Amino acid sequence: MPKMRTVSAAKKRFKLTGNGSIKRQKANRSHILTSKTRKRKRQLRSDTLVHPHNEQGVMRALALR
Repeated sequence: MPKMRTVSAAKKRFKLTGNGSIKRQKANRSHILTSKTRKRKRQLRSDTLVHPHNEQGVMRALALR
């Protein structure tokens, strides 16, 4: 059985937290920022957790489980 390969795009986008959750950055922060409110841009700065429904797929892409 060959080794599991990590998806290169996934290792650049996701980090594992101490309790085993997966952290990600929010979308919609790359361009056309003038039309977005200051509050919206500030809230997009913070990281968030991957939804539990998608965790298994991300774990597989990271070759963790």
